[in-house]
Amino acid sequence: MLSLNQRMYSEKTPMLSRVADFFGRDFLGLVLVLSLLVVFFGMSSDYFLTSLTFATMANQLPALLVVAVGMTFVLIIAGIDLSVGSVLALSGAVLGMVLVELQWPIPFAIVACLFVGLLCGLGNGIIVARWGIPSFIVTLGMLEIARGGAYLVTGSQTLFVGSQVEWISAPLPFIGVSSGFMAAISVVILGQIVLSRTVFGRHMIAVGSNDDAVRLSGISVRSVRIKVFCLAGFLAGMGGLFQVGYLQSSDPNAGVGLELSAIAAVVIGGTSLAGGRGSVINTLLGVLIIAVLQTGLAQIGASEPSKRVITGVVIIAAVIVDVLRHQSGGVARYLNLLRRTPS
Repeated sequence: MLSLNQRMYSEKTPMLSRVADFFGRDFLGLVLVLSLLVVFFGMSSDYFLTSLTFATMANQLPALLVVAVGMTFVLIIAGIDLSVGSVLALSGAVLGMVLVELQWPIPFAIVACLFVGLLCGLGNGIIVARWGIPSFIVTLGMLEIARGGAYLVTGSQTLFVGSQVEWISAPLPFIGVSSGFMAAISVVILGQIVLSRTVFGRHMIAVGSNDDAVRLSGISVRSVRIKVFCLAGFLAGMGGLFQVGYLQSSDPNAGVGLELSAIAAVVIGGTSLAGGRGSVINTLLGVLIIAVLQTGLAQIGASEPSKRVITGVVIIAAVIVDVLRHQSGGVARYLNLLRRTPS
């Protein structure tokens, strides 16, 4: 039964405001940006607004999407994980090795793939939480360890897996997107629920905001950090599964630079680099913005260097907007000050 305050809120608050409250205050702005990009590229290219383009984008996104969810959690606790791309490669390498060389059944191979990611995340979390070493340094070391491990497991060669994993990236009947994409969307929804509707989600935000206050309140900051890095590692392992399914092979070079793409998507989605604030749904929109931007630029003939420059400018602009919005009253106050400043 709803309380009086809840009934009054439900009756008086516009639907858009309630949507923004659930998903985050940046949600509607990101939807607007994404819509404008789709319209612009739709007008600039005859091939952009087609089911084939959108299905292709969707089927390329699962690995980045689940890794970005894990990165969202890590940034919310004021950390960073530079190892996710290499952990993805190592997990995918183990998946390919146990399928091709050890001839394991696919369910056991998937468990091994996810376990490797979880183990790498556990290592990161224990070192960061136990000894207080900055996560930047710890995960940079894990980046090299996992990448070297991927080369050792595969013998520095690509392992062709083939039809055993093609079901992960094969388009589903009638909807045209893969089971991997649907699984990644499920991870996003579950991640948003965990962040916004559970005690653990509130603990993550609290740790990122003021870990000393959290420690004094009796909450184990170490436990929260270890769990978050474990989640990030597990999701990187899941990304390795999706990557192998998409390529139908285990490539030790997979995921190079993926950590930068994940951080970019999370920052564009409005998650603070300083910790204490973020949204998984907004991270999804950040991933979609990057995907639409890169696909649209490719279709209108932009060169690879140009695409990288434009994407970098968008990332920097997102960070500047985030800083202005949360300092000295936000962008509105900043613009008012500019208007009042005599020329």
